[in-house]
Amino acid sequence: MKKGLENLYQKISDLTLSEYPDIVEDAQTHHTPSGAPTKLRIYIIDGSYLDIWLSDTGKYSYHWEKRHKNGKLYRHDNAPHPKWSHVKTFPKHYHEGSHDNVQESYMPDDPTQAAIAFLTFIREKLETDNPSK
Repeated sequence: MKKGLENLYQKISDLTLSEYPDIVEDAQTHHTPSGAPTKLRIYIIDGSYLDIWLSDTGKYSYHWEKRHKNGKLYRHDNAPHPKWSHVKTFPKHYHEGSHDNVQESYMPDDPTQAAIAFLTFIREKLETDNPSK
């Protein structure tokens, strides 16, 4: 599945750069020393970044890292942490602004559609946070 993940990351990267040029500066796939793809990092215009981690078993994480900018993070993932078993959509859950503020997640199961949904969220959040732009 190594090649499959590489192709998927490339597909999402291409889509990101073509459909979100107003908020995305660059996108790069990161690899292990042996060449296996580990994640896609998407650089956002405000200096933050989105890491997309996918596995061939269906695990995922869409993590928007803003702690160095404003102390916040936003992440949809499906790691089955027992701490979040009370969440209605478990194991899917959403970290809203901090690691401990967890809510239901309704991210699409398709990785490309999930990336689109999350990038659209980022675009809207950037517009809300900076209405003059």
